[in-house]
Amino acid sequence: MDSTSLYDLTPIAWLLVVGVLLALGPLLWVWRRSAGHGAARRLHVLTVLTLFLTFDLTLFGAFTRLTDSGLGCPDWPGCYGNASPLGARHEIAMAQAVQPTGPVTHSKAWVEMVHRYLATGVGFLILVLAVSTWVARRRRRHEAHGGERPLSAWWPAATLVWVCLQGAFGALTVTWKLYPAIVTLHLLGAIVLLALLCIQAVRYRQAAAARQPVAVSPGLRALLFVVSALLLLQIALGGWVSTNYAVLACAEFPTCQGSWWPPMNFADGFHVWRSLGEGGDGTPIDFAALTAIHYVHRLMAYAVFLAIGLLAWQLRRIVPLRPQARWLAGLALLQLATGLGNVLLGWPLIAAVLHTGGAAALAVVLTWALCESRRAGTRVPVGTPTRGAGMEAA
Repeated sequence: MDSTSLYDLTPIAWLLVVGVLLALGPLLWVWRRSAGHGAARRLHVLTVLTLFLTFDLTLFGAFTRLTDSGLGCPDWPGCYGNASPLGARHEIAMAQAVQPTGPVTHSKAWVEMVHRYLATGVGFLILVLAVSTWVARRRRRHEAHGGERPLSAWWPAATLVWVCLQGAFGALTVTWKLYPAIVTLHLLGAIVLLALLCIQAVRYRQAAAARQPVAVSPGLRALLFVVSALLLLQIALGGWVSTNYAVLACAEFPTCQGSWWPPMNFADGFHVWRSLGEGGDGTPIDFAALTAIHYVHRLMAYAVFLAIGLLAWQLRRIVPLRPQARWLAGLALLQLATGLGNVLLGWPLIAAVLHTGGAAALAVVLTWALCESRRAGTRVPVGTPTRGAGMEAA
């Protein structure tokens, strides 16, 4: 019987040390980049950098999942009770000897542990961001800043709490052996984390420039929220497809298995609380259930693609929001191309990773657009400059 504890906390100190060391480089860069600037500028630079690194971490998480490296180290937070795969070479070699192409190999162990190191580094950056924001806010209370907008410390605090929850879901992903619902929630948690960081980046930039979001019509504001909700649902469906390995259930486009409506088992396919590879009754999941998972994601993709296209067309009429319109249009086309590539080319790794990255980028751009806009008719603080006219013709 394996004596390794399921939650071996011995190497966690070393994991934290590695994360702090990884975060020191970005922190030093921010300090030098923003030297001599105000707190809002410094926090904006730190938040944008953290957002960028979190996006990279999301891509690496997709790479970890798609290379079947999620159980490369089957315990948490270390690897067979060690801080790195170097100390677990014997255990990994034994597991690899039993299953040469199984979930535990030397390369997969390193992929998994590098992902944990990077996640710890991002977590430390978010901790620094939360503390720095509280310090800057308290300092502003004791100094005269004219009409400058106050810095909100609640968003960084919420982000810090959220990244801790993400860490917990990361642990459950391993210890629950890639439970589909947990893996999908972990992906959604990453998307929410990106959105939280994007909100802060935009707010700090607005505070530094002393400006307000552009006013848009109530209908357009509602459309932004609707498209964001549709995208979040589609990302959940995409995560469900990936974690259930249902991508190849339909190997042609636009039909599936030579039919516009192939045989599908929705009950087992969307039975949420079950182990990987099992149906609702605990028996091996059938192909019809995998087909249902894939095809629902495909049908939803049509609706989301059209909704994003409509939103991009509406946003291009508003000069300050044209960058977001261009990004939405370009990313929607990327998602179409990578989605087709996954189906027609047999789920190549590069297309699969880019598909996850495109979804995450769409979530960031939609959050950006929401933060840079406000419903027309809402009150603007007195003395705060606003952006130019919103509904300017193209």
